[in-house]
This record gives sequence, structure tokens and C-alpha cells, in this order.
Amino acid sequence: MRKLIVAAFVSLDGVMQAPGGPQEDTSGGFNYGGWLVPYAEEVFGQAMQDLFTQPFELLLGRRTYDIFAGYWPKIKDDSQDFSIANLFNSVAKHVATHTPATLDWHNSHALGTDVAAAVRALKQQDGADLLTQGSADLVQQLLAAGLVDELQLLVHPLLLGHGKRLFGDDAAAAAFTLQHSQVTPTGVIIARYVRAGQVQTGSFD
Repeated sequence: MRKLIVAAFVSLDGVMQAPGGPQEDTSGGFNYGGWLVPYAEEVFGQAMQDLFTQPFELLLGRRTYDIFAGYWPKIKDDSQDFSIANLFNSVAKHVATHTPATLDWHNSHALGTDVAAAVRALKQQDGADLLTQGSADLVQQLLAAGLVDELQLLVHPLLLGHGKRLFGDDAAAAAFTLQHSQVTPTGVIIARYVRAGQVQTGSFD
């Protein structure tokens, strides 16, 4: 059985929409695209490299898939992004989509009409862990279905006010344990949380 890891760039108020550039995702009138760029530096970059050191397969929503498919296959071998591009281009991509015939990036597979069931079946198989990138709508479905085993969050010190968020109101209740944390020189909190069973409650009375 393999793990499902949600990796996400988020603001303090949980927004994860369009961290990488102004035109990445402007839906809903979102005009803060590229908000992570001022916080990127060496420690931040190393954290991203570390995320991809273990074997993984990508689990993507359709919008994120299209962004990635339009970018990573075009990276040249003299680019600083080539090592990640080479990984992304080669690994399996599992995609939540209504138009599976248009998945033309190498090694891409549609999840089908029942996304939660398809992901649950993938988790039961042997193989590399499943890793999300972006894909806010898909991540909310996975959290609602209780399928997420780890959260690897890069929390940025800003409020965005609106936009697609990591957690929806229907996320299944669960406890997590903080396995690792680090703060970058620009104030980004890097935190890895691992599922730790049911929520426990108590009283101070």
C-alpha cells in the first residue's frame, strides 16, 4: 500500500491559487498570481528538491495538469529546472479529468468518473507514493474522502483574502502529527504532517 502526500504552497489564510505566476490561474478574479516568488530562496529551493528525492507518481487536477503539460516538457537540458522536469516528464501522471482523450503528456492516465474510488484503488497497489501538486479542487475531494496520509505545506507569511483554498468545509476530521518543521530566511514555514488517527477531545473541567 502506498501513501498519498499532499504538497502545497499556502498563504496564512489557506489560499493556494496561482502561487507561481500572474497568469497561472486567474479564475474568480484572482489577481495575486505569483505570490510565492518574493519568498523563494536557497532553503526554499532545497525543500522542493527534497520533496522529489523519494519515488513518486503525480496526482493532478485538470487545470494543474494542463499548466504542467504546457511547461515541463519544454524545459531544456541546460536549465536549472531540468532535473525536476526530467522527473515530471517520466513519472506516471494520474489526472482528474472529464476529457481523458486529451491527455497527451507522456505516461498520463485518467482517474475516471469516480475520483475517490480510483485513488483508493491506486493506494492499495504496490509502487511509488502518490504526490499532489497544486490541484485545489482535487485536493479538497481527497481530504473529504479521508484519503490523505501526509501534508507537506509551505506556509507563506501573507493574507490573500480570497482564492482557491487548501481546506474546504467538508474535509474529513483527522489528527496529524508534526514530523518536521523549518523556517526559511524569508519567513516561510515548511511543515510535514503525518496522519495520526482520529481527533481526540478532552476537557479542562
